[in-house]
Amino acid sequence: MPRPSIAVVGGGQLARMMQQAAIGLQVDLHALVESADGATAQVVPDATVGAAGDPAALRALAARSDVLTFEHEHVPNEVLHDLRESGHAVEPGPEALIAAQDKIVMRRRLSELGVPVPAWREATAPEHLLEFAAEYGWPIVAKTPRGGYDGKGVAVLTDAQDAAALTWPLDPEHPILLEQHVPFQRELAALLARSPRGEIRTWPVVETVQRGGVCAEVTSPAPDLRPSEARAAEGIARMVAEGLGVTGVLAVELFEIDGDLLVNELAMRPHNSGHVTIDAHVTSQFEQHLRAVLDLPLGSTRQRAPWGVMVNLLGSELDEPTEAYDEVMRRFPEAKIHLYGKEVRPGRKLGHVTVAGEDLAAVRTAARGAVALLSGREDSTAPAHQADRTDRRNA
Repeated sequence: MPRPSIAVVGGGQLARMMQQAAIGLQVDLHALVESADGATAQVVPDATVGAAGDPAALRALAARSDVLTFEHEHVPNEVLHDLRESGHAVEPGPEALIAAQDKIVMRRRLSELGVPVPAWREATAPEHLLEFAAEYGWPIVAKTPRGGYDGKGVAVLTDAQDAAALTWPLDPEHPILLEQHVPFQRELAALLARSPRGEIRTWPVVETVQRGGVCAEVTSPAPDLRPSEARAAEGIARMVAEGLGVTGVLAVELFEIDGDLLVNELAMRPHNSGHVTIDAHVTSQFEQHLRAVLDLPLGSTRQRAPWGVMVNLLGSELDEPTEAYDEVMRRFPEAKIHLYGKEVRPGRKLGHVTVAGEDLAAVRTAARGAVALLSGREDSTAPAHQADRTDRRNA
């Protein structure tokens, strides 16, 4: 095929890491970014500043590429339908992407497919919160259908007073999603890629650990996961991908409850749970996403070492994390550092570190230690926080 070109909507770290994969494949990446100095614009020569909701900007971007794809879901679905009807390839397509854009649509479609999900209900009046709690007990989880990410747009309501204090609009024009509060043991993620021709490749199921509603650590494969559970998680991801017609990378976030699995969230793009694939697997999620949306044969997802651990750098006490490079590289030469070119702010995703190796304890210690140094903490072996059981369930 002639030199391929891909248009990506979004200017964050995901599109930035797509460019790294695009260089090796000699794929031209064109990006619609939020700012000229953002993570993606720093590394993609052809980056245009514009809004993801601007139909004219999206049309201009699509016209210069073989296929249009995304690093986030916040793109008007009706515009994507128009682009496709005008002859532009859009991957994933708008019929699939709507299930990642709207949580109520997602729950409805997954339920229709028979995919296991927490008990849920659409609420359009305040009394619906009390009725749902009467059926499933307090606490309950309320979610805004659109726009939420990294724990935003999620509220855990512990009693009727919390429900009465909820300030979100709630009426037939502004429904919210209610979900049963799930007593999970841990969170898992099943990642795959699917091409328009229907080829599917899955990566090993991973365990994720959250801090404040944000992914802090990923272990691949998930420790102590029985083969039957791994097959079940992969089967759920395949069911979602084929049932919704997803193309590109799909991440399915799962709750593990006494050996059973429930789907929490979906992402139809590269995902934080898949960053470990850059250094620990034969084909990264970013290269695979480019292959998939171009409908090229998919790469091997074999893991290179028995264990891979990815730890996110969430904020730093240093003015610039690169100040710690000398010590990090001297103490943890096996660590692979990925920084996103972002200004330091408290809790902000500034980058991640991945370590792969034979011994899980050693791999985990090295990844955590490297991130601790990049964050300016003295304790270089501090363990990652476990899941925030108060505010993370169903987040």
